[in-house]
Amino acid sequence: MNKLTDLTSAIQSIPDGTLLGLGGNTLNRAPMAAVMELARQKKHGLRLVKTAGGMDVDLLCFAGCVASVDAGFVSYETEYSLCQHYRQAVQAGTVKANEHACYTVISALRAASYGIPFMPVRGLQISDLVAANDYFAAVADPFTGETLNAVKAIRPQVSVIHAHLADERGNACIEGPKYDDILLSRASQTVIVTAERIVGDQYFSAGNIKADIPHFMVSAVVYAPRGAAPCACANTYGVRDEDIRSFLALDTAGDLDTWLQRRS
Repeated sequence: MNKLTDLTSAIQSIPDGTLLGLGGNTLNRAPMAAVMELARQKKHGLRLVKTAGGMDVDLLCFAGCVASVDAGFVSYETEYSLCQHYRQAVQAGTVKANEHACYTVISALRAASYGIPFMPVRGLQISDLVAANDYFAAVADPFTGETLNAVKAIRPQVSVIHAHLADERGNACIEGPKYDDILLSRASQTVIVTAERIVGDQYFSAGNIKADIPHFMVSAVVYAPRGAAPCACANTYGVRDEDIRSFLALDTAGDLDTWLQRRS
């Protein structure tokens, strides 16, 4: 089955209010082409899930697309400082921050991938996170009686993952660091793949390269060269400093709309 489609159509398939997983890690292989299209289409009420977010989360908060964020870390790296739009939205109460440790997001996704309702975690024994986040609860080890914490499973309705290559059926391969994208694909109800390259049907079936994300988990494939820009994509291109800085200099929603249209 050919699942190749255009970016506009793929993003139109994501309803408002979706529990949405985003692949990549901070400024590395974030699905920025898809993120910018979400903002252009003015999606709203999105509930984002990401272990370590950056410009993707910040841009969607600036665009008014976000209702909540489940993440262990949301920030730019080094010289670009904090995600001020995310921070301001949380402080204003327009976005709910379900703060995690990075490994509790991973544990929540792992629980979803296993089809179980929660995952016990060793940690958070001395932490305010348990009281502040409804995803956590104390649980007793049925074998020893030890009290642990548990994190509720997070099963994204859709996840968007940027890959280095994919075929038209939806098989996708990530080169370089995979972060938690493979787990994210297994935890999600479905996946949209944006890809730097589209390869032929025989690429996976006739060679030694195996798909990191198999076709039956994928609902749509989008050809998106430089689909992580202005973030980096391992072995392909680095961070585009001037574009990140031009985004950080924006003041109003109108400025953002203009910035986005120039990159459509």
